Formats: sequence, C-alpha cells, structure tokens
Amino acid sequence: MTVFAVILAVLVLATVWYKLGQSYALGQTSGRARELHSRPGYYGTYTALWCALPAFLLLAVWLIAQNPIITGMVISSLPEAQQALPENELGLLLNDIRNLATGDFTRESVDPDTLAAADRYASLKSTSFIIMTVLTLSVGVVGGFLARARVMPEMRARNSVERIIMLLLIAASMIAIFTTIGIVLSLLFESWRFFLQVPFQEFLFGLQWSPQTALRADQVGSSGAFGAIPVFAGTLLITFIAMLVAVPVGLMSAIYMAEYATPKFRSIVKPILEILAGIPTVVYGFFAALTVAPVVRNIGESIGLEVASESALAAGLVMGVMIIPFVSSLSDDVITAVPRSLREGSYGMGATKSETIRQVILPAALPGIVGSILLAVSRAIGETMIVVMAAGLAANLTANPFAAVTTVTVQIVTLLVGDQEFDSPKTLAAFALGLVLFFITLCLNIVALHVVRKYREQYD
Repeated sequence: MTVFAVILAVLVLATVWYKLGQSYALGQTSGRARELHSRPGYYGTYTALWCALPAFLLLAVWLIAQNPIITGMVISSLPEAQQALPENELGLLLNDIRNLATGDFTRESVDPDTLAAADRYASLKSTSFIIMTVLTLSVGVVGGFLARARVMPEMRARNSVERIIMLLLIAASMIAIFTTIGIVLSLLFESWRFFLQVPFQEFLFGLQWSPQTALRADQVGSSGAFGAIPVFAGTLLITFIAMLVAVPVGLMSAIYMAEYATPKFRSIVKPILEILAGIPTVVYGFFAALTVAPVVRNIGESIGLEVASESALAAGLVMGVMIIPFVSSLSDDVITAVPRSLREGSYGMGATKSETIRQVILPAALPGIVGSILLAVSRAIGETMIVVMAAGLAANLTANPFAAVTTVTVQIVTLLVGDQEFDSPKTLAAFALGLVLFFITLCLNIVALHVVRKYREQYD
C-alpha cells in the first residue's frame, strides 16, 4: 500500500460523505414544510470538503515531517563512531541505509551495525505508514461526522462551499507566488556567494569562459576564467538563427491556415504541424547531429567556407523547426479570433484579401502574435539537448554561424552534472548564469507587455 492508495481511500471516503450529506439534507425536508437554503449538492460538497481537506492536510504534514524524524531516530541508534562522522560521510551512510531498507542494495559484505540500522529504518517507515493511514482516515471520518451534524435546511451551504473554494484558489495562487519567490531568492543567494569569489564585472564583461577549477593550487587553470560574454553571445546567436526560421514559416503558415485554407485542409494540416511540438528534443538533437550538421558542413565546404563539425547554424536550423508550432498554432488561433466585423468593414471599403490581412487582421492580432513569438524565444533560449549534440560545448566569442558555440542552459547543465559541492566558483557559476538569464527574460517580457498594451489600446 502506497501514499497514492491512501489518497485514493480519502477520495472514496469523501465521495461517500458527499452522498451522505446530500441525502441527509434531503431527508430533513421530506414530509415537512421546510425548504433547503441551497441545492442538495452543496450540502454534500460541504460534507465532503470537511472530510477531505483535514485528511489531506494531516497527510501532507505527516509526509513532510516523517523523514527528518525517522532519520534522527536512526542516527541516534548508530554507534557513536558513526554518529561522529563528518556531515558528507554521514549522508552517504544514511543513503546506504535507505537503499538497504528498500532492497536496492544487497546485504552481503555489509557490517552488522549498518544492517541493524537499515532494519530499524524499514521498521520505522512501516510503522509510520500504518499510523499515518489510520490517522488520516480517522480524521476524514470525524470531519465528515462534524460537518453532517451542522447540516440543516436553513444552513447557507452554498456560501460556505464557495468560501472554502475561494480559500483553496487563494492557497493555490500563493503556492505559485511563493515558488517563484523561492526560485528567485535561491538564485540571488547562490549568485551572491559566487560574486564574493569572482568579481561581478569580470563575470558580466569578461571575454574568456573556462570555469574549470583545479583541486590543488599548483595545478594549471586553478583560478578559472568566468567571463560570460561568449556564453550569452552563443545563446543569442543560436536563438536568432532559430527565430529566422520559426517566425516567417510559422507566421505564414498561420495566415494561410486561418485565411486561405479550406476547413478540411486546416483540420488535417494543423494537427500534423503541431506534432512537431511533441517530438522529444533528443530526437531533434540526433537529427541535427547526424543529418543537418553534415549537410551544412558539406554545403559550406563546397563553396569554400570552413564549417565546424558542430555549428551554431545546424543547431539553430533544427531548433527553428522545433519551435514552428509555437508560432503557427498560437498565431493561427489569434488571427482566427479577430472579429468578423473588421474583415467585412475592410472588404466594404474595397480592400482586397491580402490588403485586409496586412492592414487590418495582422495589426489587430499583433498582441497575440507577439506573445507567440516571445513564447518561441523563451523555448529557444531554454533548449539544451539540440545545442549539446549539434553546437558543442566550446564557449567561442563569435558571430560566425559556422563555428561551434555553447549556450547558457548547456553550461548550467555541464557545471551541475555529477556529485557537486556548492562551495566552489565552478558550481556557483551556474546560479549566476541562471540569474542573468532570468533578468534577460524579464526584460523581454516587459518589452512584450509594452507592445501588447500599445496595440491593444489601439484596436480594442
């Protein structure tokens, strides 16, 4: 039995209480000259919510608190020599104990103290789960009984249910807000630690990116080079090439499907075009590395150009094809949503179909089109697999599309791969890159909102 089984049991219990609350409210009015203040479903919903919400709240608190408590109890049962281990070694020991308890590791050649700790860990987890299940279902039953005791015809069940739903919506929005704040604060905190070791101006305006730091001071390259200009230049170069492909093709596809294509053709082609958005990016990466990159290299060499085996052009072309649906599908929906009266007014003034599209429909749909393009830009900036497989890892400061470059996301992944300690400039540089990328994206969104607001006021 897993946590999902407990959740399912709570949902089933809430459904039962929904039926009981509904039937109980109806039963109080049968044969009497009394009317319900709200519909019967609201009484059932009120009872079900009082059953499910306290149970889920207890379940969430229990799941958050049980691991630290069980870990502390297991550590206290270890021999003093193991309890005195450094924090990192103690963490590795606890990881081995958890793996032994879940059966992921074999018990051969394991010392008896670790085996005993693993058995204790498994026993505590099992006991905790049983207690959690019993308490969660008990709280659900008690909550249902208390809610049903308050059910009466004159009770304002609809008001109570809507108030609870409103609080749940507020809680959901606050979770999203606090998650965003947490991400920003984590970036700021880790970036501050990085800038304490590497000057801000060196990172933001330096022209050399080589974050490999040595383990000993006498090794070559122990200081590292953290100039991020080549990384951001590679990001902008690949994004620019991708948008040169995606924006014209996607926008013209959207115009054709919205204004010229027959309904039958549109119903077939649009889903086929949107399939591009569902292909895994690793497939695009293989396609770029095995097909597009050799073609680009052969064409370049045939006209006397020097083309690297991994180039920004190959990655940008494939990335542009990948994000075409983001432009075409959203732009198609926006163009289709332009009021029919604008089209008819333009035709009434004697404008042709192409003139109507250029001078009426596209300006009216511009806010949505700008939004689709910005979504595509964000998708291109955040892409990793295609760049790794087709553009390489070399941080070259160049505007040559035939050269190998790298991007911010690729460097973040490279810096954080493996078991890293977050106390060296090499690892903390990933957070600094993420922070700068965050501010760049924020500036793009501000510009987009300004454009959207300007044209929305003009065409609303």
